[in-house]
Amino acid sequence: MIPRLQRIALALALFCAAIPAFAATRAECASVKSKFLRQTVRYCVLLPASYDTDKQRRYPILYYLHGLFDNEQSALQNGVWNMIENLQQRGQVSEFITVTPNGGATFYVDARDGRQPYEQFFIREFLPAVEKKYRVQAGRGSRGITGISMGGYGALRLAFKYPQLFGSASGHSSAIFLKLPPNIRELTGARNDVLAPIYGSPYDEKFYDRNSPLALARANAARIRGMKIYFDCGTEDGYGFFAGTRALDQELTRLKVPHEAHLYPGAHDWTYFAEHLPASLKFHSKAFGGR
Repeated sequence: MIPRLQRIALALALFCAAIPAFAATRAECASVKSKFLRQTVRYCVLLPASYDTDKQRRYPILYYLHGLFDNEQSALQNGVWNMIENLQQRGQVSEFITVTPNGGATFYVDARDGRQPYEQFFIREFLPAVEKKYRVQAGRGSRGITGISMGGYGALRLAFKYPQLFGSASGHSSAIFLKLPPNIRELTGARNDVLAPIYGSPYDEKFYDRNSPLALARANAARIRGMKIYFDCGTEDGYGFFAGTRALDQELTRLKVPHEAHLYPGAHDWTYFAEHLPASLKFHSKAFGGR
């Protein structure tokens, strides 16, 4: 749900400007063959500067989930990985591996009709494949998940559903609808109803509610109390996701689940994301035991 014309926001450009030269991170893209999805799924990974020189070292890993209409290269194209590199070079965050899989328009859930079991792919195929290929520290405390918009929704719900796997979770402008809108095409600018393949046509409201981060937080409250949780949203978010953010904040508070939640001035665009992404990156770095 992120307009493509806003990819390189001024705030992000300013953030990345005038950085002195240091050892560079390395990005590479590859794919994982999925039996669940019956296709190959692309992903990109950002390796920290010391990855190729310190061959014995293992690193925490952060899974970054992209928004609707984006793909595995969005973090590269939008400057998010430049941001991570710069924060690491400045010593403001510790070194960790960042991975972005192509999530298509799946909302990172298993579709109601069973045709797109993306969640099963992500948990049972993607995580093991990536963590076998790269030198990743063992344990949930070294594994975090984050995302923006659709990816923020996916990150929070996956973390809340699988707290045994993730020690930290965050989301920016997470796509949490309190009630699914009937005019999703007008809301997103999509040609087709992008929610129908996932949540049914007509929408299965009960299925959507069961997959909501709010419902999963209630179901697993005792298990997520030890998780580090951060999320925020702009008060001028055009999709109304500030309401879902506020509701999740209230629900976690009621459940006595420690978390950090914020509503800031701003819209659902890259200017907002560029301003607030550093906060969650620093949040995960601290959760990994770093700065």
